[in-house]
Amino acid sequence: MPDTRLNAQGLIAASTEVSPRQVLEKPENLGFLPKLTRAYITDLGNASEDDIVLAARRVHEAGLVPVPHMAARRYPSVQAFDRRIRRLVGEAGVREVLTIAGEAEKSGPLTSSVALIETGLFDELGIESIGVAGHPEGAPAIPRDTIRAFLARKHELAAESDAHFHIVTQFGFDPHAVSVWLDELQAWGNKFPVHVGVAGPAKLTTLMKYAAFAGIGNSIDFLKKRGGAVVSMLSGYDPETMVRPLEARIEARPDTQLEQIHVYPFGGIQKTSEWLVSRGSWSFQTHAPLPKAYEVAQ
Repeated sequence: MPDTRLNAQGLIAASTEVSPRQVLEKPENLGFLPKLTRAYITDLGNASEDDIVLAARRVHEAGLVPVPHMAARRYPSVQAFDRRIRRLVGEAGVREVLTIAGEAEKSGPLTSSVALIETGLFDELGIESIGVAGHPEGAPAIPRDTIRAFLARKHELAAESDAHFHIVTQFGFDPHAVSVWLDELQAWGNKFPVHVGVAGPAKLTTLMKYAAFAGIGNSIDFLKKRGGAVVSMLSGYDPETMVRPLEARIEARPDTQLEQIHVYPFGGIQKTSEWLVSRGSWSFQTHAPLPKAYEVAQ
């Protein structure tokens, strides 16, 4: 039986992300994404709640699936989080979210994705899919044992929830390191499907900037050591050096929890979309269930 994570050409499905500013100031960006594509909406602390909600609504109206980042440390109170998620559901038709700790100079009572899920608001409001963060290179400020404990707690919460849970990872450039991490995750008892973060086509200087901002030092070292193998001075970074080994892993290891890729459009949404369309990753939808509202609408 063929693996539904790959299409007939052996290519993996993909999601991507947009910022509220990209949606509101350049709405034509959404036209580059095929219908029903999952478009994650970032929250970097530089957009108002009104803009985030409006951006999610525009994504929904464009026939895409809005998946807003819910950054725990950005909410000064539980009430602020309550208001945000209710607005996203009520005003923008949101049925999927990505929960992250987020970065903030001052943090309220919600300091982790676990804390967001423990409020029970996602289930109360009918959220059907919950993404949680994964860090193949580790998280600089979080000990490994703590990461493992958080993952175990998320599995406990998933068992009590009606929502579908999956892991979305930070981007990286070393497919071998990701493969080792996937094996480790499975050895820990992980049951969640994994969406591996991949940088879309971009210039080396752009990638280095984002990698430094994200704190993924190993990836920076990998680019410096193997830059000639993965980055062309003429065309920039080639994401195929990351994606092809991931597709090969699915073919060779049907038991792998790798489900799809999540593409960070550092070189721009249009350039990222053109690459995904040309390679065929947007010729089909991943088998992960779409929100019921979209199933009915289609």
